[in-house]
Amino acid sequence: MKKWFIIPIIFLSNSICYAQIKLPRLLSDGMVLQRNDSTKIWGWAAANESVTLQFKGKPYLGKADQNGNWSIKLPPQKAGGPYQMVFSASNKIILKDILFGDVFLFSGQSNMELPMGRLVDQYPNEIANSNNSNIRQFLVPDEYDFKAKRKDFSAGSWHTANPTTLLDFSGVAYFFALDIYKKNKVPVGIINAALGGSPAQSWISESAIKNFPQLEKELLEFQDDQLIKRIESSDQAASKAWYTQLNNGDEGLKNNWRNNINDKDWSEMNIPGYWANEPMGKVNGIVWFKKEVTIPQNMVGKSSKLLLGRIVDADSVFINGKFVGATSYQYPPRRYLFNSGILKAGKNTITVRIVNNSGNGGFVMDKEYLLLAGNDTVNLTGKWKYKLGVASKPSPSQTFVRWKPVGLYNAMIAPLANLKIKAAVWYQGEANTYDPKAYYALMKSLISDWRATFHNQNLPFLYVQLPNFMEAKENPTESNWAELREEQRRLSSENNTAMAVAIDLGEWNDIHPLNKKDVGKRLALQAVNLIYGDKKTVHSGPTLKTIKAENGKLILTFENIGKGLVAKGATKLKYFAIAGADQKFIWADAEIKGNQLIVFNKEVTKPMFVRYAWADNPEGANLYNIEGLPASPFEVRIK
Repeated sequence: MKKWFIIPIIFLSNSICYAQIKLPRLLSDGMVLQRNDSTKIWGWAAANESVTLQFKGKPYLGKADQNGNWSIKLPPQKAGGPYQMVFSASNKIILKDILFGDVFLFSGQSNMELPMGRLVDQYPNEIANSNNSNIRQFLVPDEYDFKAKRKDFSAGSWHTANPTTLLDFSGVAYFFALDIYKKNKVPVGIINAALGGSPAQSWISESAIKNFPQLEKELLEFQDDQLIKRIESSDQAASKAWYTQLNNGDEGLKNNWRNNINDKDWSEMNIPGYWANEPMGKVNGIVWFKKEVTIPQNMVGKSSKLLLGRIVDADSVFINGKFVGATSYQYPPRRYLFNSGILKAGKNTITVRIVNNSGNGGFVMDKEYLLLAGNDTVNLTGKWKYKLGVASKPSPSQTFVRWKPVGLYNAMIAPLANLKIKAAVWYQGEANTYDPKAYYALMKSLISDWRATFHNQNLPFLYVQLPNFMEAKENPTESNWAELREEQRRLSSENNTAMAVAIDLGEWNDIHPLNKKDVGKRLALQAVNLIYGDKKTVHSGPTLKTIKAENGKLILTFENIGKGLVAKGATKLKYFAIAGADQKFIWADAEIKGNQLIVFNKEVTKPMFVRYAWADNPEGANLYNIEGLPASPFEVRIK
């Protein structure tokens, strides 16, 4: 399974000599090619070498140029397969199990990358019933290159969906593909080219990044291999020194706290929670936790599962002194499976060693903390004992070289340029919330850049608006996340783009919400409308069309209302705010009148601005259509 944040740096030569014909990794057994469009088959060979392709009983001829590059063009093919391709020159290559269908490129950061393996408890039935040879994924390796567009990937192969391979499929991509397959009954190919934490500028080409001088300057700096080596060497040394000092000073390691010891002098706190709120206060370093639980006989002798929500930052977990699992950073759900010989009838001790790098360490709220064996469950929330192993300064910051401008485009997008795709699908934005006002221009350039890359100025571009995240606020407030959502909303006015709204699919305490099924389904609805031309299916929640002022009130008109506007789950609309020329926002009432909303507050006699769901986490925002799709957050003004 793909491991996040442990990214191999592999530099490939772009001037490779070929004595025999060679195909890119993308063109391999089990591949899905785009139906109903001309297909370019390409590769490398000796200079001037002739290449023959046998496909469906017909020969197609090609010849390598002086640099060994060759290509063969196939006429448009209907959906179907499996087919075989036989390539002949000084050597022979046979590709099997080839399908023609619809091919989609899925890219962005962690919420697009997040694999089904992280969702096994969320979607057990979907995974168990995932056998489908018509849905396939090619997982692009996580690599970067600041100097040149790569011609090929260092690794990668096609895999059909089944309960084993599906664990490496993007969750969003799989559920999107599943709905598209059910709709059209044609094969669906997933190109999974996403990387956690990546900002938009990582995915833009060198020629397009010239529109952003500061980013171009940063790119030029990182084209220096020696600079990268110095940064990586310095970061690795600082990290190693921090962890060495930490481990050497840890009283828990010195005194074997993993085993059942006398813990009478340990403090107590309620789990989940953060020790910054306890008498120990805000401390970075290592803190050990223990909880004694009573296990009945009927839970013994069975394979068991320990769910520890999420932990900030890293943890190692022991039961009765025996190691059962570890996680090296804060984001993954803690899900530890262990064998039948660890639990015993009666008293058992769970010990958790937490390494907190920075911020508030502890157990994230509103997550599941359970011990499961067979059909029995032990709740692990409540009182735990804890003790400081060692205090430390925050860990030294790291430079994420792989996120710098252009690098991911060159290594993860450029090798796809010869491939015909149906559409690009994008889920990203979290990494750009530090400067939301720049996002529209970045994404407009990225879309134009990718359309040039794939030689299709009308390439459909589908994307997800950022979901709700972080703690809800009582009063109207400014929000970088809300600003970035507004830039995303503006982007939907670009030709052949469509946005899936996810403002109700997030989790306040998790930047990686687990509901990827509805994200995929909403993207599929957009595709059904934009790409497949189904105008009958309601594909979107209400979208703002016009605004005007009348008698001290704002009148908003909406499109995509389906069977009508509705305040979901309540009789009153929530999370509308208005302001006058001073832009001081206060909560407002909103009433539904047909396809319009009347928004007002008597304290603002001349309203000029209105906001809806304008917050990091607009908890309770409830403007939907009857079909159950939410309206996008927005900010507009009277012009």
